[in-house]
Amino acid sequence: MKIHVCLVSAQAAANLLPALDFSMKPEKIILVISAKMRPQANYLAAVLRDNGIMVEQLNLSNEHDFGQIENELLDIAATLDASGVALNITGGTKLMSVAAQSVAAASDWRMFYVDVDTDQVSWLGRNQPPPQALTEHLRLRHYLRSYGFMIEGTPEKPQANRAQEILMDTLVLQIDSLKQPLSQLNWLAQQAEDKRNLSVAMDVQQQDSRSLEALLRNFAEAGALTIDGATICFPDEDSRSFVKGGWLERYVFQALNALTGELHIRDRAANLQVTGGAGVKSEIDIAFMARNRLFVIECKTARMDRPEAPKANDTLFKLAENCRRIGGLGSHGMLVSYRALRDAEKKLAEALGIVQVCGADIVSLKQKLKAWIA
Repeated sequence: MKIHVCLVSAQAAANLLPALDFSMKPEKIILVISAKMRPQANYLAAVLRDNGIMVEQLNLSNEHDFGQIENELLDIAATLDASGVALNITGGTKLMSVAAQSVAAASDWRMFYVDVDTDQVSWLGRNQPPPQALTEHLRLRHYLRSYGFMIEGTPEKPQANRAQEILMDTLVLQIDSLKQPLSQLNWLAQQAEDKRNLSVAMDVQQQDSRSLEALLRNFAEAGALTIDGATICFPDEDSRSFVKGGWLERYVFQALNALTGELHIRDRAANLQVTGGAGVKSEIDIAFMARNRLFVIECKTARMDRPEAPKANDTLFKLAENCRRIGGLGSHGMLVSYRALRDAEKKLAEALGIVQVCGADIVSLKQKLKAWIA
């Protein structure tokens, strides 16, 4: 198959998946574009060219005029060898799809449809082969770029050493007793970060807290900080970030690492800085590809019910919006929070399609991830 004719829509995956599939990859793609979808077409074209595919763009003069669409497609068809052309009817408007199918039938093009729920290609018409599964091959950078987003710098793939693993397991297994002192430590680390310092002083009440003292000892044994009288000292900015809550991101990332082979997880990364076409920047704690879908995880250790802290509702809305805007309708979001959500917040998460792993449920994180990805 040498040429795909694709109808561009807001959901890039339907055109991108078959184009980059090992068994279906064409030499050239003709993008059929409505006026509204021209920016989206440019994003998609850039990814296709990066992967060695030639791209031609047909900007429809009037996507609301069936006859005009048909005539412009017929002009294209007259220049092509029909034996090497296949029409992907998955995208575009309904009028574009009907017109394109009419031209394909008249020009003896093959036609296929991508079921984005099952990742299968169905060939249309008589005597066609059975549906075929698309290979799982998409990478984060290409997928995000097809929606108009660029990853800044090199994505992180944090690794925990054995001492950190022991600490993280302790924080999760003793979650009920450590919530309060961990909030205090989060706040102290945040104060140091706000002042761009690698040290922070405890007040008298914090110095007298046995639970905070025990927690500090755990972090010190992991090499994340040292205690000098009433002062907490961090070896470097990475350690300060780890203490402030980065440990939970690392814990989740370690769980993903352990499940990579079993769940066909690929191209995972943490702490992504993503920039959109309008220059809008977004931060993603953890993102990965599985089943040709984008999965996004937001990690929170701090309390979300304080005036100075991000509210749980705001966090949920932001996560849902990032999923929709950055990864399209096929993306999935999860909130991993050290603290449990209230009933109203749980209902909001469910309404937004956000999976929650909060409070004591973090102990079962791997099982939750398996159910979510599968």
